[in-house]
Amino acid sequence: MKIAVDAMGGDNAPQTIVEGVEKARDEFLDVEFILFGDRAQVDPLLHNTERITLVQADEQIEMNDEPVRAIRRKKNSSMVMAATAVKNGEADALFSCGNTGALLAAGLLLVGRIKGISRPGLVSTLPVISAENGSFNLLDSGANADGKAEQLYQYALLGKYYATSIRGIKEPRIGLLNNGTEPHKGSKLTLEAHQLIAADKSINFVGNVESRDLLNGVCDVVIADGFTGNAVLKAIEGTASSIMHLLKDTIMSSGVSGKLGALLLKSSLSQLKSKMDQSQYGGAVLLGVKAPVVKAHGASDGQTVYYTIKQIKSMIDGEMLPNFTKYFAAQQAQEAAKKEAANETAE
Repeated sequence: MKIAVDAMGGDNAPQTIVEGVEKARDEFLDVEFILFGDRAQVDPLLHNTERITLVQADEQIEMNDEPVRAIRRKKNSSMVMAATAVKNGEADALFSCGNTGALLAAGLLLVGRIKGISRPGLVSTLPVISAENGSFNLLDSGANADGKAEQLYQYALLGKYYATSIRGIKEPRIGLLNNGTEPHKGSKLTLEAHQLIAADKSINFVGNVESRDLLNGVCDVVIADGFTGNAVLKAIEGTASSIMHLLKDTIMSSGVSGKLGALLLKSSLSQLKSKMDQSQYGGAVLLGVKAPVVKAHGASDGQTVYYTIKQIKSMIDGEMLPNFTKYFAAQQAQEAAKKEAANETAE
């Protein structure tokens, strides 16, 4: 398999990108990489070029660039060239730590969405603190600020298939993010989405879920519109970071007894830090496009890049997108058959 990599995207690019790619290259012997970037900056960082092809990119999409305009105007940028390689079949997946909006635009405009998908959504993986090695998926976590009920229903299907094929959960519990668990609560959007998701008996729908219960593992996949999902994602990330800093500050200011206590709890505290570390879960995946398009945090280090590549490899190995395309086509055919039967009955 071949992965197209935007070597210039991210706060610490290209150094951390190269570090993560080389670590993944050394471990995954069946993966090749095409790095798009400034050869003068990238080449000196490579220890060797085994299964790594470096392609010169004369431009770079900056974090403050307007996404769609940047994709259309910066044809020679590392991100656009990487996305074009996927579009042309030269690579199987696209990875970047760069401008999120631009990457989403590249996924839609260049890689292309799966037929029948209204709007692809961004799925992120977050930890569950009450279960060992537990996690849940949040979809949409920021691809579309505005949403429709039909799109949230499609996210439920996308999320179900992702959790099944990538995480190995046979019957993932799907929850709809809302301001209460009662079926009659919520906005017009969530009320309509609730009806659509609940009507599909192939989905293990647990109903509405509240944000306060997400880290306790109330469900495996949380469905939300992109605006709400992104707000929840950043609230969780910020809270986790603040708690870890507060804990460290409290220990450091508590005198000798506090520091001795922390020393005794060092192993447990390390486990807590590891559990809340999102980097081990890889990047956010744009679901609904024809090939894996994965975005890691702009501040990602080499380890995060490695984990994200591992995630992409799992998606390709599991043939997630080809299988989902067939699955969704079958779903569409069933819906069309039901409508046709209903029309014939009405006539």
